[in-house]
Amino acid sequence: MPKNFIIAIDGYSSCGKSTIAKALAKRLNFIYVDSGAMYRAATLYFLRNNIDCNNRDAIIEALENIHVELHLEDDYTQVLLNNEDVSEEIRLMPVSQNVSKVSAIKEVRQAMVKLQQKMGKTKNIVMDGRDIGTTVFPDAQLKVFMTAEPLIRAERRYKELKAKGDEVTVREVLDNLKERDLLDTTRQESPLRKADDAVILDNSHMNPEQQLEFVVNLYKNKIS
Repeated sequence: MPKNFIIAIDGYSSCGKSTIAKALAKRLNFIYVDSGAMYRAATLYFLRNNIDCNNRDAIIEALENIHVELHLEDDYTQVLLNNEDVSEEIRLMPVSQNVSKVSAIKEVRQAMVKLQQKMGKTKNIVMDGRDIGTTVFPDAQLKVFMTAEPLIRAERRYKELKAKGDEVTVREVLDNLKERDLLDTTRQESPLRKADDAVILDNSHMNPEQQLEFVVNLYKNKIS
């Protein structure tokens, strides 16, 4: 096996990309990188500091002041924004409602992609996001594109948010997912799309264990 085997997992919002990527990394003893958390942390900084997404100078200055670190502890990813633990805050609706807009900014994507590529130079990693297999690691040895029915995705996300005490409705979550899907797939910079050599994983009616075995078998076929 090569020194740096890369598994790229892309797909729509709330498809369970992070869940399957974490489980896969744990099973294979790979490093897990949550690229979405990086964009969410940047979005949180933009919101806190009222950064104008149309002001290029303000964006560049903001990026110079954003330092994101990811630490995986068991099945939990700790996200540090300028040494502050923002792991919970970046998952709430204010960030969810703005992350696609911030992620679409060319300078933001360039900064995050550069950091992500650096992470994958010398280690075996599993990375999930929107453009991992198309832009970040187009030569990844294994690419998976995850999808699921919109309502099923919304119901999954709704349960997560309710468990955290966030007062939302399924309709609000569904509308947010549809808006994010539209922005992600139509943005000019690195839009969400399936790589030509990616395997589709529709997990609408699959449990986490079935999804994990599906991808593990793909990996085994690759290395054999």
